[in-house]
Amino acid sequence: MCLAQCLSDPLLAGQSTVTSPLAELRAGIDQADDELVAVLARRIRLTAEVGALKSRHGLPLYVPEREAQLLAGRREKATAAGVDADLIEDILRRVMRESYSAQGTDFPAAGDCSRAVVVVGGGGALGRCLASFFRRSGYTVRILEKDDWGQAPTLLADAGLVLVAVPIEHTLAVIAKLPQLPDDCILADITSIKQAPLKAMLDVHGGPVLGLHPMFGPDIKSLAKQVVVVCAGRDAQRCQWLIDQFGIWGAVVREELPDRHDRAMEMIQAMRHFTSMVYGIFLQRENADLDELMRLSSPIYRLELAMVGRLFAQSPELYADIIMAADGLPALLDQYRSVLDGLLKRVRNHQRAELIEDFNQARDYFGELAPALLRESSELLRKAHDASSPLRAVDPGPGTTRKA
Repeated sequence: MCLAQCLSDPLLAGQSTVTSPLAELRAGIDQADDELVAVLARRIRLTAEVGALKSRHGLPLYVPEREAQLLAGRREKATAAGVDADLIEDILRRVMRESYSAQGTDFPAAGDCSRAVVVVGGGGALGRCLASFFRRSGYTVRILEKDDWGQAPTLLADAGLVLVAVPIEHTLAVIAKLPQLPDDCILADITSIKQAPLKAMLDVHGGPVLGLHPMFGPDIKSLAKQVVVVCAGRDAQRCQWLIDQFGIWGAVVREELPDRHDRAMEMIQAMRHFTSMVYGIFLQRENADLDELMRLSSPIYRLELAMVGRLFAQSPELYADIIMAADGLPALLDQYRSVLDGLLKRVRNHQRAELIEDFNQARDYFGELAPALLRESSELLRKAHDASSPLRAVDPGPGTTRKA
């Protein structure tokens, strides 16, 4: 079509009229985005300088009060500028997560760097992860694996910390196998159960003992806001430097009694892993079309499927050990099955009113936590929605296959 014909065509002429200002607006958006990138780059440089300053003065990576103050102030400014405060907070939280990673290159040491940190099982994923943080604080880190036991007395001779980071099923045997440690050396473990390992460590070592449970996986880049549960064993004063070290790295330390920790983990970890495993095995045995489920899922159902899929992307031995190590789990699952059977009976008998009453009783139990969790989950769902495409399921990646 020639230029004269284009100009004489009302539809094309209208498109031309719209295209010019649209292009100008898009150019303005591109410029604003470029300015935003430049601002973010400047902020990252500043936070790196903050990290260096914190390192020199032994300050912790994560300061909750500072973060809360920053967010509150920016929300007020956003509202005054006519910008959605939730949008600004969402952006800032993502930026701060990157900032914590940028700050966390080197850390000060809370303990004596002339004493070695020995990670028993340091060849494993979580052992390697924690060893890397000790190295970044200047400690000499030694790894003791199953083929190194002949050298164990030499490796442990001047240790200030011996950290047991082996699979749950081997933890007690490895602790019992340890040679004599220096009297002031901390003996600690990172197992997801605490009563039995603590007793074993107290039996084998007369010095300071501490139970740790890092509530994160080995794929994290920063310990900022990551929870580490601490269970006291013996000689708390000599163990304090290790607790302080996790704080310097940015972790949130939660102190708990060993029996209360184990009871909580039966519900937080073992039951949730078990029920996720059950649902995944159920889908497999039903030969469910996962692509179809993902394609038809809204963000909330997609997120629930993602959590199930996440479990099956990891070590079966790890999850089997966590489930099998929870001594109280069988009794809890009997109770869970009783609840399931009762609710199933309501569904079969079309007892709608009774089902609603069960719901209301549980809602009253959650109390004010329910609306708070609704707000928190809504934020997660918005992020899940932004990150996913409704037009396709998750790409399993090259070299992988999946049966429908």
